[in-house]
Amino acid sequence: MNLPEVIQDLVNAQNNFDSAAFANCFSETAEVVDEGKNYSGRTEIKNWIAKSAKEYNAVMKPLTFERDAEKGVLKAEVSGTFPGSPLVLTYNLEFEGKLINSLEIH
Repeated sequence: MNLPEVIQDLVNAQNNFDSAAFANCFSETAEVVDEGKNYSGRTEIKNWIAKSAKEYNAVMKPLTFERDAEKGVLKAEVSGTFPGSPLVLTYNLEFEGKLINSLEIH
């Protein structure tokens, strides 16, 4: 599967438990929604993914990706130490240039 560079970087960062690299895939003003909670800006995103990685050891395997000019949808199998693992999650993305500006996980 041919993923845009920022999505491949996001997957690699998550799978390597690199919260700084993960956060750098986002714009300075990016928003993330996960499990009903909002995270704003790179610092909150970095702290959220670091905590999540420590708690769940989640890694992702991309299954499909569709994109138009400003939005994308990534479906990925996510496995880790959480109930129901593995799960197929949907990542709804909005882009700002080459970075992610919005991510909502379902």
